[in-house]
Amino acid sequence: MEKKTKIHAEDDRHDLVITREFDLPVELLFKAYEDPEILAQWMGTKVLKLENKKYGGWEFETSDANGNVVFKANGVIHDFVPNQKIVRTFEMENINFAPQLEFLEFEKLTDDTSKLTMQIIYKSIEHRTTQLKLPFAQGLNMAHSRLEEIVTKLK
Repeated sequence: MEKKTKIHAEDDRHDLVITREFDLPVELLFKAYEDPEILAQWMGTKVLKLENKKYGGWEFETSDANGNVVFKANGVIHDFVPNQKIVRTFEMENINFAPQLEFLEFEKLTDDTSKLTMQIIYKSIEHRTTQLKLPFAQGLNMAHSRLEEIVTKLK
């Protein structure tokens, strides 16, 4: 599978930048992050809470086939501008990672294409390095491909 999601991680920095161009209008790309039902489909998780507003909160939970929770994450939405940007914190509850700050920017390229740029800021260079050692890039690319596949059907 081609990796369309690109991760740019400069040495000795606390952040990384993720970019992906989608064959989707910006409104549909944004909807994939805004609509709990669509988000649950492409992320493969339960959306327990999603308050799309400034100072709103969010909470996701993923379970295995036996119903055991294997991933739980939450955060606060600090800014929410439809079809333009989401600023939020991201904290995994059952993994020993410090919370991170995420800036998601949605850009219209043409009427039928758009670009997502995510800047993620970590507490330390070590936290970022640890995350990059996980299958983070592969998982994100797969999730973004599912997003595009699912949302394309809404066109």
